[in-house]
Amino acid sequence: MHVLRNARVYAPDDLGCQDILIGGGVILAIAPDIQTPKNLPITETDCRQAIVCPGFVDTLTHITGGGGEGGFATRTPEMQVSDAVKGGVTTVTGALGTDAVCRTHQELVAKVKALRDEGLSAYFYTGNYHYPVKTLTGSVQQDIMLIDECIGIGEIAIADHRGSQMSWRELARVAADARVGGLCSGKAGIVSVHVGDGDDRLSTLFDVAEHSNIPLSQFYPTHINRSPALLNDAVRFAALGGSFDLTASSTPEILASGELKCAQAFKLALEQGVSDEQITFSTDGHASLPHFNSDGVLESLKVGSMTSLLDEVRDAVLIEQLPLSQVLKAVTANPARILKLDSKGRIAENADADLLVLNPDDLTLQSVMAGGQWFMQDGNLTKVGTFE
Repeated sequence: MHVLRNARVYAPDDLGCQDILIGGGVILAIAPDIQTPKNLPITETDCRQAIVCPGFVDTLTHITGGGGEGGFATRTPEMQVSDAVKGGVTTVTGALGTDAVCRTHQELVAKVKALRDEGLSAYFYTGNYHYPVKTLTGSVQQDIMLIDECIGIGEIAIADHRGSQMSWRELARVAADARVGGLCSGKAGIVSVHVGDGDDRLSTLFDVAEHSNIPLSQFYPTHINRSPALLNDAVRFAALGGSFDLTASSTPEILASGELKCAQAFKLALEQGVSDEQITFSTDGHASLPHFNSDGVLESLKVGSMTSLLDEVRDAVLIEQLPLSQVLKAVTANPARILKLDSKGRIAENADADLLVLNPDDLTLQSVMAGGQWFMQDGNLTKVGTFE
């Protein structure tokens, strides 16, 4: 058992100075000056008015690595536990991307189970960029219903030369399978949609909404900060009831080509009337970050970083001057709600004890707790992966 004392709690709403009692991997109580029995072995930590917030929920991480757009030598490395911890990420959602030949669902599920054994919370999407959809059981519905860790499908690609150029009918059928699988298993059944830089942007999703009975809330498009035009489409998407995701990882080359920084896009979307309940950030960690020229030729390639999430949270608060409680929603409560992970993304009684301690002056990461275990204390890693 643990007690965190004198914490400035952002749940993500600002609850002021509180103590937090933790036991069995969950939050047992939140109150000023919690009194504990003297005959129980309870570890106490004085937070000294540091900020304590929920661990970040990353809705898109290529936990087994990604890439390959530049050939086999450009396949990116898989995620390690410390990669997540250094970025304040305590919950990850793994996905396949461009490559579903050398990157497999069997490998993805094994990595999810390994991360869980090592103390993080981990889930995955079935499928990848392409259609027809590759799955483990032969069915999107069966994957979602019968595999505990599977919570949806993705990243399925639209508006991208690397995708399968799906029609709205094909995407609607995929979404219907995911929706029914989610309904029958109590899961989100979400459709994570990779949006490329094609001029069609979100038109396929709008066509689904116009011509089918699938609500836009079933879709969860990501990489929305790819361009101002795409962000404008996303504002319309949100007005019709959808939520969307901004990508924290980027490169100078990609930003120079017109991509918006995640923090900047967040502020612009809010200014255009999007609710702060409808926007999330994700890392795209360990994905390849390719830059293609106008002819579709690869010019550069770098790797997505899981520390990018905390970087963009910090920039949104310190540079864009947005309230911390509002920014934290985008990496805690909002993604947890969209993925239907009810015990994640909040500091409340019976919620999982996934907590970050941040320096109140510059929001640097001091400590990380996942499932009631310390993975970082006072800036030092105290628990890492098996082979780190």
